[in-house]
Amino acid sequence: MFLISSAYSLPAGRLGAVRSPKPRTPGAVPVTQSYTAVSRVVKESGLLNRTRWFYGVLGLGLVLALGGAITGFILLGDSWFQLLIAGALGLIFTQFAFLAHEASHRQILQSGPANDRIGRFIAAFVVGISYAWWMTKHTRHHANPNRVGKDPDIEIDTISFIEQDAAKQKGLSALITRKQGYLFFPLLTFEGANLHVRSIATLFSKEPVKGRWIELGLLATRFALYFTVIFMMLPLGMAFAFVGVQLAVFGVYMGASFAPNHKGMPIVGRDEKLDFFTKQVRTSRNISGGWWASALMGGLNYQVEHHLFPNMPRPHLAKAREIVREHCRTLDVPYTETTLVRSYAIVIAYLNRVGLSARDPFDCPMVNQFRRV
Repeated sequence: MFLISSAYSLPAGRLGAVRSPKPRTPGAVPVTQSYTAVSRVVKESGLLNRTRWFYGVLGLGLVLALGGAITGFILLGDSWFQLLIAGALGLIFTQFAFLAHEASHRQILQSGPANDRIGRFIAAFVVGISYAWWMTKHTRHHANPNRVGKDPDIEIDTISFIEQDAAKQKGLSALITRKQGYLFFPLLTFEGANLHVRSIATLFSKEPVKGRWIELGLLATRFALYFTVIFMMLPLGMAFAFVGVQLAVFGVYMGASFAPNHKGMPIVGRDEKLDFFTKQVRTSRNISGGWWASALMGGLNYQVEHHLFPNMPRPHLAKAREIVREHCRTLDVPYTETTLVRSYAIVIAYLNRVGLSARDPFDCPMVNQFRRV
């Protein structure tokens, strides 16, 4: 059985001993040629073909859900039950964000520019985040997942993902870092606001941004409509509560959907060399559950397959999983899949382990060394 769920125990910055590129199964292709072999099977199986019917139905369903939430908001009026609508909007906006993510990967339409137009409109006007910022950041991540110095998703922010960054924390930041695993989900309540702020900051930066003025116009219109309606329809205190709940739900849902994919998986050192197939598979984690997990996480539960074939439509990822799992078994490449709850436990344990590096300067170094062990 090649399903593992304890990869987080590997030392940060190491993927273990270098393995021979020759497969253990007689007659199998070498690991360095493995991606070419599996991609040929996937392509011949038709798994890279577009599924416009699926995204058409999904898009229509999300529009109807958004319309229902708006209708509920209007009918409820001055009522604290509006916070339920706020929570629902947080969920709906996250589902739209999944759709924008798929457009950015060319999963919806055949044409790249057409995907970009859809993705930019959904991301900026509906969700309220910069499509250009997301594309730049996410493309870097896909090229070098969990690689130190290359993957922006493991760069230090409030959370430290590698021990070297955790060790640099001081004062309040160090206190938070030492318990960052337990604080992870509470901190995600601020992630929704953080995504909006970082998007706007990027668009106002001096760096070149593709579609800057289009996105600024879409974002300005979106936030003007959003805040005007809320603060005109609701009392001031209730309006602030509404916005807070919506942002908190959005942030937690987004973070809880993306975090299980790579957090706690092996970290690739700056100078480590890996072939494309091994790099993508060993740093990614799938979430079991089938169709319900795919609906909940926007297809991110098939993270291994998504990283190997980023332009594959969501409905085909389950079939690709069977092909990739068998290919990994033949090559003896670890394929990680676990439950959603177990993945969260792994992420929390990993972040706490990393956080131990942010020790108090008055702590005994010897005690901290034994504590890590």
